[in-house]
Amino acid sequence: MTRGLLAAVAATAAALTLVTAAPAAAVVPDAPSEDPVRAAEYWLDDYGIEEAWETTRGKGVTIAVIDTGIGKGPVEFEGAVVDGTDVSGVGTPDGRTPVGAVDANHGSWVASLAAGRGTGDDTGMIGVAPEAELLSVSVGFGSAATKSFTEQIAEAIHWSVDHGAEVINMSLTTNVPDWDESWDEAFLYAYEHDVVVVVAAGNRGSGTTRVGAPATIPGVLTVAGVDPDGKASVDASTQGITIGVSAPSEDLVGVSADGRLVLWNGTSGAAPIVAGVAALVRAAHPDLDANNVINRIVKTARPPSGATAEHDPLYGYGLVDAAAAVSAKVPAVSANPMGSLTDWIRLYRRAQTDPVPQQPVEPVTVPPLPRPDSAERAASPLLPSGNTLLYGTLPLSVATAAAILVALGVTAAVRRIRSSSRAPSR
Repeated sequence: MTRGLLAAVAATAAALTLVTAAPAAAVVPDAPSEDPVRAAEYWLDDYGIEEAWETTRGKGVTIAVIDTGIGKGPVEFEGAVVDGTDVSGVGTPDGRTPVGAVDANHGSWVASLAAGRGTGDDTGMIGVAPEAELLSVSVGFGSAATKSFTEQIAEAIHWSVDHGAEVINMSLTTNVPDWDESWDEAFLYAYEHDVVVVVAAGNRGSGTTRVGAPATIPGVLTVAGVDPDGKASVDASTQGITIGVSAPSEDLVGVSADGRLVLWNGTSGAAPIVAGVAALVRAAHPDLDANNVINRIVKTARPPSGATAEHDPLYGYGLVDAAAAVSAKVPAVSANPMGSLTDWIRLYRRAQTDPVPQQPVEPVTVPPLPRPDSAERAASPLLPSGNTLLYGTLPLSVATAAAILVALGVTAAVRRIRSSSRAPSR
């Protein structure tokens, strides 16, 4: 669908408002014979979704939406949301009360793209997998929570897996590539329970040009955004080597928590489109594990115009194609094409690696070392050595003593002679 037709729909029906951050959405009036809402969902036809519906509409698959909560009022969610919880500490136990002053409608917009039911057979907002079931897990951002964001996400993943999620959608980002170590265990928990985790790449408009966690975690299916012409979105998508596929992220229709419809932008909308495709694949191929579901999606993606490599930092493997993902023949794989978190942990979380087994060593007897040679004290030239004592000092001392004795004897003889010469005559 062209931008001109979108503008005409918005102007004629007075139904849709372009979203940047917090939109002021208008109430949708009675629809004409050609429903403008369905007409505005250009991705249903352009990305093979309507063709995929000829095979399946996602019945029997459960998608967990970890977001700000899915509103209770909209008719588009009737029969879709089967369970929920709140991990923020400020929502309601069923996860259906929107959390946050600014982004409260975000979770409803996301859920409507993934599995909205519409308002009739051919009217109202309909999701990619309109017969899939939804789990509403409400989280809070910033001050809108009593727990840290890291703790909320780990808890949300565990709850979703334990309550039957086969696909998890996370339209959120930290805007930084690294993540807390507690997420290692949480995401591994999802992988080990055969869950497909779909994550938004993030938006340039939020202040970053490259993907941030959780989109950088190995094994997740990261989704970038494109405009209605299939070109990488300037404001509503980032880039990075972890991107798996691309999907529409501009001029998206969304159902707010109070039932109003809006047009909005962001990879937050691209991700649930792909999550819906994952649900279609799982419904059509219930025997496939999560690795092969992801593999079908990336291997059947259409190369975008202008891409020069099989895997592009802007588009990943290409534009998602729901019909091909559901029906094409794709060889099976044994590993997740988006990487292994287990291997990453082994390489980069060295504290968690298995200890290296120690080989037993036979005792070795070492012979005693020989006694060291006596060290000679350094002699001073001012002190006598052994040779000088033996050949110099000692003889000189003997000679001196002998000379003294001779002198003493001579002196005594001279005194006797003098004494004799002075004696009187008789």
